[in-house]
Amino acid sequence: MSRGNVAIFIPHNGCPHQCSFCDQRRITGQQKQPSPEEVWEIAQKAASQQDVSRCELAFFGGSFTAIDRSYFLSLLKVAKRAREELGFAGVRCSTRPDAIDNERLTLLKEHGFTTIELGAQCMDDMVLQKNGRGHTAKDVENSSMLIKEYSFTLGLQMMTGLPGATEKIDRNTTEAFLAINPDFVRIYPTLVLPGTQLETWFLEESYHPQELCKAVELCSDLLLLFRDAGIPVIRLGLHDTPELKEQVVAGPYHPAFRQLCESHIFLTGLLAALSKRALKGEGEIPVAVHPSSLSTALGQKKTNMEALRQKGYYVRFLQDPDVLPGKWEIRAAMNERRKSPC
Repeated sequence: MSRGNVAIFIPHNGCPHQCSFCDQRRITGQQKQPSPEEVWEIAQKAASQQDVSRCELAFFGGSFTAIDRSYFLSLLKVAKRAREELGFAGVRCSTRPDAIDNERLTLLKEHGFTTIELGAQCMDDMVLQKNGRGHTAKDVENSSMLIKEYSFTLGLQMMTGLPGATEKIDRNTTEAFLAINPDFVRIYPTLVLPGTQLETWFLEESYHPQELCKAVELCSDLLLLFRDAGIPVIRLGLHDTPELKEQVVAGPYHPAFRQLCESHIFLTGLLAALSKRALKGEGEIPVAVHPSSLSTALGQKKTNMEALRQKGYYVRFLQDPDVLPGKWEIRAAMNERRKSPC
């Protein structure tokens, strides 16, 4: 069953480290820590406006299991009350791999938590150390296994293009995630934000962020690896907010980053299929797609259409609800070449 989230942001709370890339207040667009009373009000408002029996109350933005003990316990009580009195399906939180142990997991289980996301970011110890993460790849493995033992839903978050990382290291992180076999993954290309160590390195020209096209190519490949393994990638790129858009200093930012990746995957697959059928120069080629996939097929600003033309394929996309979303069906090529209307 697909679940939604009622998000509670606790920016940069509970983290004993200052990672090179981190400014949770700019990422979440929130500056203050919510009180237990404010969390309860948010939960009540959500329950009055929607059926929360399919929603999780979600504590994001900080290292939830590492926050001040009294604050932590007060939020646990609100979470339990939200499940019992308002009918939330569960509660989730994001936290650090080195802030997981039996005692914390027992408390979370007793207060109705169902999902835990770990900010793993990378599975290379050199990269983790360089970026001030304060944990190791082994911490990720150990905490993931412990979370599974307690029957929580496990999510892992990774970042591509971190200082010290290479494409090979990012792919190795993906392979390590696949071995852990989480229930879902989030992938975030590294962005340079103001006031971070990353900004200093960028201005000193000791850090060069990924170009957008390279980030799209890499993340498209990673998305396919997780997809083939049956592991959902529930987010690809940071959630777009007006503040984030204004503050990004450098890096592969795009408000529709996932769509760029999905379009790249579609184009790569379609080109391979067209080449296999030797349809280059065969005139206009009708290709049927599901109506929901038309924008993905065309690409942002019809970039896929232009890429197909440059390869010698004159494609006309047809909408057919019988074609599976994200797939295509090449129909018989027409003899007469003419410009595609799409």
